[in-house]
Amino acid sequence: MPHNPTSDSHAASSAPRIRDWSLSWQIGAVVLGTVFLALASYIEVPMVPVPVTMQTFAVTLIGAVYGWRLGAATIVAWLVEGAIGLPVLSGGAAGAHHFVGPTAGYLFAFPVVGALTGWLAERGWNGNRPWLAFVSMLLGNALCLVLGAAWLSIAIGIEQAIVHGVTPFLIGGALKSALAATTLKLMTRAQK
Repeated sequence: MPHNPTSDSHAASSAPRIRDWSLSWQIGAVVLGTVFLALASYIEVPMVPVPVTMQTFAVTLIGAVYGWRLGAATIVAWLVEGAIGLPVLSGGAAGAHHFVGPTAGYLFAFPVVGALTGWLAERGWNGNRPWLAFVSMLLGNALCLVLGAAWLSIAIGIEQAIVHGVTPFLIGGALKSALAATTLKLMTRAQK
């Protein structure tokens, strides 16, 4: 993808800046990102009320690779696809009703999480610094759990939201963060 490093603070980042991409690259990146997110959504362990998926892996990685603006826009595009009926959500689910159900808080958290990891990647928390990338991914997963559980608590109470919407995802979130940071490092190495 076209990228002209400059002398500003973003030059060391592995996340290309959106203003350096042509419109056709941006559209292609959004399409590719939504396909990647859809595929990650099909990798799931069914649980009630919230399944374990590879979505946070994809969301954090898209943010880190695309940068905060294009990353968040890509994730929003994927959410719109799911809302209008394309089978791109967890396990191939689709429909607007998912945006008011138990998983809605997690879904609405995804663009924020992608923006966070993208913003941090643009500031050096990227594949050039794998430990910082790992912390960035952990922060993204934690933010998703907090926002998702906050929504879930409206329906089942805060204690049950923590029991069912946070605790089962802690180890998986750490593992997905490590996998995303490692993937980002490998992608960065491949660009050199």
